[in-house]
This record gives sequence, C-alpha cells and structure tokens, in this order.
Amino acid sequence: MIKKSNVKVILAVVAEGDLYPLMLEVLKQNITGIQWIATVGWVTADRPSTPEMFKSFGGTIGFVVPKKAIPKLEPVLRDINPYQELNSSFVSDFWETMVAKALAFLVKRFGWTWIGALQSDNDYGRNGITAFTKEVETLGVCIAFVGTILRTYPKSKILEVVEMIKQSSVKVILAFVPEGDLYPLMQEVLKQNITGIQWIASEAWVTADRPSTPEMFKSFGGTIGFVVRKMAMLKLGPVLRDINPYQELNSSFVSDFWETMVGCKPLSSVNVLPNITKICRGNEKPDYTNKFFDVTQLRDVYKVYQAVYAIAHALHQVVFCEMPGGNVSRKCLNVSDITPKQVRCFLLSIASYSSDIRPSNWEVQHIPVGYFSPSANGKYDLVIYKDKIIWNTGNLTPKAVCSEICPLGTRKARIKGLPVCCFDCIPCADGSISNTTGTLTDCIICPIEYWSNERKDSCIMKVTEFLSYTETMGIVLVALSLFGACVTFSTLVVFIHFRETPIVKANNSDLSLLLLVSLILCFLCPLTFIGEPTVWSGMLRHTTFGITFALCISCVLGKTIVVVTAFRATLPGNNMAAKFGPAQQRGIVCSCTAIQVVICILWLNISPPFPNKLYEQSNKKIILECNTGSDAAFYSVLGYISLLAVICLVLAFLARKLPDNFNEAKVITLRMLIFCAVWITFIPAYISSPGKYTVAVEIFAILSSAFGLLFCIFMPKCYIILIKPEKNTKKHMMGKNTKHAG
Repeated sequence: MIKKSNVKVILAVVAEGDLYPLMLEVLKQNITGIQWIATVGWVTADRPSTPEMFKSFGGTIGFVVPKKAIPKLEPVLRDINPYQELNSSFVSDFWETMVAKALAFLVKRFGWTWIGALQSDNDYGRNGITAFTKEVETLGVCIAFVGTILRTYPKSKILEVVEMIKQSSVKVILAFVPEGDLYPLMQEVLKQNITGIQWIASEAWVTADRPSTPEMFKSFGGTIGFVVRKMAMLKLGPVLRDINPYQELNSSFVSDFWETMVGCKPLSSVNVLPNITKICRGNEKPDYTNKFFDVTQLRDVYKVYQAVYAIAHALHQVVFCEMPGGNVSRKCLNVSDITPKQVRCFLLSIASYSSDIRPSNWEVQHIPVGYFSPSANGKYDLVIYKDKIIWNTGNLTPKAVCSEICPLGTRKARIKGLPVCCFDCIPCADGSISNTTGTLTDCIICPIEYWSNERKDSCIMKVTEFLSYTETMGIVLVALSLFGACVTFSTLVVFIHFRETPIVKANNSDLSLLLLVSLILCFLCPLTFIGEPTVWSGMLRHTTFGITFALCISCVLGKTIVVVTAFRATLPGNNMAAKFGPAQQRGIVCSCTAIQVVICILWLNISPPFPNKLYEQSNKKIILECNTGSDAAFYSVLGYISLLAVICLVLAFLARKLPDNFNEAKVITLRMLIFCAVWITFIPAYISSPGKYTVAVEIFAILSSAFGLLFCIFMPKCYIILIKPEKNTKKHMMGKNTKHAG
C-alpha cells in the first residue's frame, strides 16, 4: 500500500512493538524518501533509533513529553540502597517485576511446576516473561513452552500457538499479554473448544471487557491474576462533573476532554482547526452515565492519588516538625532546606503497596480472592481466600505437573531432553531408601549395620547371623556332640570295668583310656563353636580343638608304635618291646601334645582370635564370626594335626600284615584314611561356605573324625567284651598267631 501510494508523509499512531515488523520490511524492500511522523509510542524508542534504520526512517518527527532536569533527583537515585530500604517496593521492583513476582508467588502457592507461557511480541510481554522466569527458576517451576502473539500477527501464527497449546500436556498457562494482543488467540481457543486449562492473567487483561463475557467463560472462566486494588474516590465525582470548557478557557486538557465526551470543541479552544473541527454551540452536556464518571472502582487513578497524598504528608511532617511514628522533631525545617533524602525517609514510613487477585466468574464478575503486598520485614505476603475461587477445572485446585511426585521408596531420574520438572520415579536400590516424597534425586544409603525394608522407605537393622543353640542346625549338632560324648564315656566305663580282661590289656589299657578321655573332649569341643562369638569363646574354640585333637592323634600314634614294637619283639634277638614301655608311650603322647600347646600359646599371645562382624558376604545380614586372628597360626594347628595323622597312617600301613587277632594296624590304617579324607575335604568346604555354615562345616569335620576314631578302634572291642565275651580270652587272642607259628 505504501509503495503504490504517492504520499510522501506518513503518520504512524502505533506502539513501537507493533510497528517494528513493518519497519524491518520497509528497510528490507529499501523504501526511502518518506517523511515519517511518529507518536510518543515510538519516536524515541531504541530499536528504530539504530544506524541501520536511519536509511528509511532518518528524520522522523514526532511529539514527546519534554525533557526537564530535576536538580535534586540525581543524589536521591545515587543514594538508593535496597538493603537499607527494605520496605520500599519502588526500590526492589518497578511495575512489571512486581507483577512477575506476584505471579511467581501465586504459582508456588498452588504447587504448579509445569506451566505454559504466552508473551506479547513487545517489551511488555518479553520483559514480563523474562522477569517471571527469573523469579520461578529457583522454585523448581518449568515453563513447557513460550508462545509469542501480537494483534497484527497473521492467523497462521495464531494457529501455531493454539496448536502448541493443544499438543502440550500443561494445564496452567500464564499470559503476559495486553488484552488487544491476546483477543485473537482467545477467539481461536473458543472456536476450537479448548477447555480444561487454568489461565493466569497479567494485569493487562484480567479485568478487560472483551474476555469478560459469557461466551468466553467456557474456555477462560476461573482465570486468576493480579490487578491494582479497586478503590472508590467519591469526592472525585463532583470534580469530574464540574469540568466546563467555558470556565477554563486556557486548558488544552479540558478542551480535549470536552471533545471526547460531547464530540465537539468549544469555540474558544486554541486548537480549533477551521473546516475540520466541529464547533460546540454551548448547550452540549456530557453523558454522565459514561464509564469515565464512575469513581467507585478506580485502580491507577487511586494509585496516583495515593502517591500524591503520600508526598504531601511527608512534606507536611518535615515542615511541621513531625517525625515518623508521631514523634516531634527537635528542629523544624524551612521548605528551602528540605532535602530529598529527608522526604524519602518520611515517605517510606507511610508508603504501602498492595494488589488484588481477581478471577472471572459467571455473569461475568471479577471477584477479589486475596492480595499481595510487601510486609514490614521486607518480604512479601500472598494471602488467598481459596473458598472464593471458582476454578475452570471444577472444584479441585488444578494440578500442573509434568510428572507426579515420586512416592516413598523411589528417586527422581531426569528424562533426557526434557526440563527438570519431567522425570521418572526409579525404585531405590537395595540398601538405600527415600523417606520423603518427590525431593530426592539420589536415594539415601543405609548405614552399614542397616538395610532397606521392602518398601525402601526406611532402614531396618540387619539380621545378625551366627550358629545358635536354638536353631535346627545348632540343635542337631549339639545333640550329635553330646551323643558322641555319652557313647565315648560309656566306652570308657566299659574299658575301666573290664580293664583286667585280655582284650583290654592287649590294646594297651593306659593309652586306650587316655584316648577315650581325649575323644570325650573332642566331642565336647564343638559346643564352644555354637552360640554368639565372644572374645573368650573365640580363643577357646580353636585352641581346645587343636590341643584335644593333637592329644587324640598322639594316643593313636602311641598305640600304632606299640603294635609295631610288639610284633617286632616276637622275632629272635629283638628286645625293642623292652625299650618301649609305658613310660616311653606316655612320653610320646605328652611330647607330641606339648608341641601343639606351644603353637597355641604363641597364637594367643601374638594374634589371638577375636569376634568379628562381616558385612560383605550378605547384604541383609551381619555375620558374626570368630576371626582366627592369624591364618598362619590356624593352618599351623591344622598342619601339625595332619602331620601326626600322616605319620600314624604310614606306621599302621607298614604293620598291616601282622596276625589278625593281635593286630590293630589295619583298624588304625582304616581310621587314619577316614580322618585324612575328612580333613582334606574340610579345607575347600570351610573356605567356600558362607556365614554360619563355615562353623557348621568345621563342627562336622570334628564330629566325623571323633566318631571315626571311636567306631573304628573301640566298637569292635566293645562288641567282643559285651556281646561275645567267650572271645575275650588269651587263647583266642593268641590262637591265630599259634597257627602261623606251627
């Protein structure tokens, strides 16, 4: 249109934000040679005043409010300190920041963390959304999208924003947009029947007329936002109704006002343009039902009224010697002596700021449901009367979250590519918990002696595991141990009672009785392995085991040597039996046992066993064990017992061809083979068994060895003594040997 026209002067009554897209296109198409006339809305704006724009818009002329110097204002501005003037809303915010702060408080109060935002494509919208984003970024609020709209946008751009709203999962949308820019989008939302969204409005449209219609209520009813408080100024009504251009001839304001109200200008007006301006005849009267004359619901006018009166009261207090709080000043000041800092001090003592929240309702009404204002301590108060709010989504407060709050026992896990408000809830790993809802990105690791419960919301004490007397395994092992000790004791009683019989004498009664005593100790030894480990039980179990078994094998070794020497004594010229009498037999037993005693004493003095807690073998259990203290000492004890057993086995093997009735060597050979097999299999089983089963394996090895010695060596003799006494004779013992000799 501009290019086709032959005009050389164009008047643009447009806001800078609305004009800027056109200016870019004019510059792009290299349209020059036009004299532009600007309104105050853009004549001195920054974006048109760039070197690039000068080619097409240089020389633009327009009207602005004249610049005037305020001599004493600069020191006031330089002296502003928000930390000293905590109650001054002026210091910490200008208007858009205050609204953004109020909206941030509102969003936080209702727990809305996933919202959409709309901004107008001008400074008002951009600055408002920027300020709002800055306020909520520390509150965990995420903005899903920011749509940009403007009243001059083509419908395609409006439809893009509507589609963005439809595709998003948000249920709460903030629109920081003037009413005129928002209205095209509102019409499209209504047309496409988009409902179920809670709208948050900036003060620019929350109480505007066009959105406040029954038709719009379907999609925009329940909208909530902030506006300046409505107040009545009843004394202003007569003042407005008394305005008369014929009494105030030199007031251009009155002339313009009269022209707006009645449609003509008084003849005396200085701005009358012949043939253009309609001249009043003098009998015209304004329509006093016009909204302009309604002084019962004033917003911005009342704020100006408050500001003027606040300054007036501050000046009054300075001039008339009144201090803040009603106190009387010591020195009165002349008007010429008043400094801006003194006025500001008094002004802060009486200044206040507040705003109301007003949602839409059916009729449509705008109902106050709370207020937002700075408090005396420099913070802000948001008061909301929830019972007065009628939500667009029904009776319940709308929910605006990308992801539901994680329940107890789970943690938040970020979803790649989405804001922090969008997350998955991952169950805590075993051994960790989450005992708060929706706050943890990492679960809390339970202390080492605790474990997580099934719900993963609390730590519970781990089960302490040891081989107990009360559990089935412990009861069975105790029963076997006592049974073996009782059988061995019974055998000992039998041997003592029949100690004068040939079969007892033939088997070296002293060593047999000592062997039976040592077997009783071997059977009782496992009782020290059962129960909760203590310092004393730990030292006792291993040393008792080592010494009693060394004594037991030493006795077997002594008996084996007796058998060998007894057989060798039957050979001509051999007096070995005379050299290996009872004293020598006891000496062998004592010396072999003494070596084990020395090993155990060194073990207890250098690195004794001690009770220990194992946490690594089982996550849910604390395994109580008796640590050997020194593995070298423990395996030295086992190694020495094995050495005695091997020597005994070799000697018994060499004496295996002795006469049957006289010979114990075959029995001892069999017994030592069983003993060695048990302890060879014990070592890998001992190492690989977890927890209390390690102790059970050791007890099983002890009992197996003891029962093997008992049954292999003594049960055949007990059978003859008790069941076949006719064989318990010297003739029978020597019978087979005589046959061989013959």
